Amino acid sequence: MRSPLLDLPGAVPADGPDADVAAHYGDLFAEQRALAKGEAVVDRSNREVVRVSGVDRLKWLNDLTSQKLDTLAPGQWAQTLLLDLQGRVEHHLTLIDDGEAVLAHVEPGTSASLIDYLDRMRFMLRVEVSDMSGELAVLSTPDEDVLVPRAELSDHLGKPLAGLWAYEALRIERHRPRLGFDTDHKTIPHEVGWIGAAVHLSKGCYRGQETVARVHNLGHPPRRLVFLHLDGSVDTLPVHGAPVIFESQEVGTVGSAARHHELGPIGLAVIKRTVPVDAPLLAGGVAASQEVIVPPDAGRNVSIDPSLRRRIR
Repeated sequence: MRSPLLDLPGAVPADGPDADVAAHYGDLFAEQRALAKGEAVVDRSNREVVRVSGVDRLKWLNDLTSQKLDTLAPGQWAQTLLLDLQGRVEHHLTLIDDGEAVLAHVEPGTSASLIDYLDRMRFMLRVEVSDMSGELAVLSTPDEDVLVPRAELSDHLGKPLAGLWAYEALRIERHRPRLGFDTDHKTIPHEVGWIGAAVHLSKGCYRGQETVARVHNLGHPPRRLVFLHLDGSVDTLPVHGAPVIFESQEVGTVGSAARHHELGPIGLAVIKRTVPVDAPLLAGGVAASQEVIVPPDAGRNVSIDPSLRRRIR
């Protein structure tokens, strides 16, 4: 659903699933600085919104998803995941309960499959699931989301706005993965740092919990999310899905990349756990150094093997 804020002078549409909102409004770095200072908001109205109402809603979502939600207080934001039977991430929800219903916003194009799954899992519980994407829109700062009536988006014409590229640069700086950008069909929560933020390790059983518990207690995830400091002398950013190379071997793929107003070109990538933590990388042909987000010993609490600093096993 195309945002009316794209009608602002200088607005340039983003691409891919974000094409319905503005990438920027003509001054990317000024928008980033304003956003970082809390002086602007970002139109993320391409996000889809799902409403879950009914007296059993919190217990039901608690039983289905990875986060502890049965005690969620009204007005408190939370993140949770829907996993498949193998513990791989299918949906990432950012949600709030308003005392009457849970409102969750999700990636563009994913609400239909989410609602289909939730409807099949209702059984005899007192819950109702509906798509509110046509009625509600998401506005964001780096630290806060607000759901507003979609009809009121035009009220923000003339107010301080930052484009989605500014938001994405700050998201990458803060090491926050995005579903479908920094994840793939094989991603498990440990690999991208969603333990804690979106996964509660001591709540009751849910689909995929066995994998989460096994990795956390007995082993390590096969891959890990890293922050990339990219070579600033190169004109282009590595594209999503570009290979990450170490010593002539492909060891992962690039997820998100952006130009930061202070750090220069930056990105996120998922690479093999066994890549040395100080190894120089090539990300889509661009030289990059890595900053650890998910450590090689994520999961089972052991020290980093010194050999990881020397070679890939």
